[in-house]
Amino acid sequence: MADTKRSSVEESFVDDWDDVLTEIPSVKKEKQEDDTFYGKWTQQASAKHADPILSASEALRKIYPEHSMVTTSDSRLHPFTFPGAQVVPLDHDPLVTTLGFAPLSRSSAPVPGVLTSRIIAGGFKLKWQNKNFILHVVQYPLGLASFGTQSFILHEGSEEPARQLLLACGLWSESIHNEIWVFNQGFWQKDGGLWDSIQQADWKDVILKDKFKKAFQKDIYGFFDSEHLYKELGIPWKRGLIMHGPPGNGKTISLKTVMKTCDAKGYTPLYVKSFQSFAGDEYSMRTVFNKARQLAPCVLVLEDLDSLITDRNRSFFLNELDGLEGNQGLLVLGTTNHFDRLDPGLSTRPSRFDRKYLFDDPDRDERALYAVYWQDKLKTNKSIDFPDVLVDEVADATDRFSFAYLKEAFVSALVTLAGLDEDEKSPFGSVLMDQIDILSKQLDKPKEAKVLPSPKEKIQTHLAPISRPLPQPGTRARINDLRRQSNNVSNDTPMVFVPPSPPSPPILPMMLQPHDGQRQFDSNMRALRAHFNALQVPGSFGNCNEDDLDPFFIRVPSPSQNVGNNLPGISGFWA
Repeated sequence: MADTKRSSVEESFVDDWDDVLTEIPSVKKEKQEDDTFYGKWTQQASAKHADPILSASEALRKIYPEHSMVTTSDSRLHPFTFPGAQVVPLDHDPLVTTLGFAPLSRSSAPVPGVLTSRIIAGGFKLKWQNKNFILHVVQYPLGLASFGTQSFILHEGSEEPARQLLLACGLWSESIHNEIWVFNQGFWQKDGGLWDSIQQADWKDVILKDKFKKAFQKDIYGFFDSEHLYKELGIPWKRGLIMHGPPGNGKTISLKTVMKTCDAKGYTPLYVKSFQSFAGDEYSMRTVFNKARQLAPCVLVLEDLDSLITDRNRSFFLNELDGLEGNQGLLVLGTTNHFDRLDPGLSTRPSRFDRKYLFDDPDRDERALYAVYWQDKLKTNKSIDFPDVLVDEVADATDRFSFAYLKEAFVSALVTLAGLDEDEKSPFGSVLMDQIDILSKQLDKPKEAKVLPSPKEKIQTHLAPISRPLPQPGTRARINDLRRQSNNVSNDTPMVFVPPSPPSPPILPMMLQPHDGQRQFDSNMRALRAHFNALQVPGSFGNCNEDDLDPFFIRVPSPSQNVGNNLPGISGFWA
């Protein structure tokens, strides 16, 4: 009975799905996705980037299942900057780049500028040491106005060859090739122009007394040759020298020569322009000394030491220079035109800067040596007569000349002589002595200059002196008298500006008013101090005494002062 009912139900059930499916038009297959990495990457780049590096890595693994892959965003490991690698674009992958313009030096380049390109997306065949690789480079957004660049290196088989390639790229980028490491604005950069500049320097162009020059050279080169001696004596292999003296006396040319010769001997020169950076002086000092310790033995050059080291960074600098961390193989060479401005911890204490070399204005013997130096340079010039007697004349006439002034005398004499017509030309000695006479007068100008008195000194010249302690009874009336007197100052003196009195601020109801009796005055001063102390503003004058209040500048709280701010000090008005 049950079977009869089941069959009748099955016969009554109508399967309409077959009819419906036959009526639905066949769904067209979507366009087949591009199987190249470029196609997959552009599809990803058109959407939100949750993790572009991970997405790109996954896409490349699917396209190259038999390849190992290493990836990097370190610009120092970019194979394009490595001369040992051969890179050719892939045929089936589009190469997308963005162009820029780089101006070139007019004096050294055949063209005024060139176009540069940066890769947005591209694939390349890469060959290094007879090994074949596939390189993909992509650029992706990073922050609001920045971008990141990622390199993917694939190798059929083990990833070890790719790692060796990146290691070779890193070693190449960290080594210098006719360049000098220069630290500025918080970063180390390679400077090929500075390297070219120091190649022109030579010890024969440094005019110093032979004894002084040899002692200076021995102190520098002897340090690098004495590593074993330092170790035998159990003392740190580090040294510091200061080159000081008035400007224009050979510090810079000596510094260039030291950098050139040390670089040729394999001791890397490091040049510091400034410790100021986006992260502060202490970060810069740490970065500088870390680099020096990494490249030791090396020469660390700190030019204008008095400007680099300030009260704020001195303690940290001394700790880096002579602290707990070792500076083995580090020769620190500092220069300054103002030795007196250096902290005693730098200028007098050994183990930080052990020797000080004074590059002073040349004496007569050194001036004669400099004249002989130019005599040798000009001996091949048949149009210039430079007799020995002229050497003595130059040495005698150039008292108080620096080497820079001596050089200017010779250069300006040669330029003047070259600009004269044949019938106007005078003997070289005559033109040279004329230029020396002109420069001698310039040397005397600083002595004739007079320092103008300050406006306050001008006021006190025409006004009766005010004795301290101040204020005294009747202070406001006396200040008004002083203001009236300052308005009568004669026109032959600089204008003196005395601003009007400010309105009485509501925050300080009690001001100094004319009164009778010392008792009332003392009461007013106590109330004034109580108001200052109540403000509790950092850097305010809350604890000042009567002697500390200058009648020309009465400090009162400003009505607009926000007492709750974090700025030190308080506002003030001129009396």
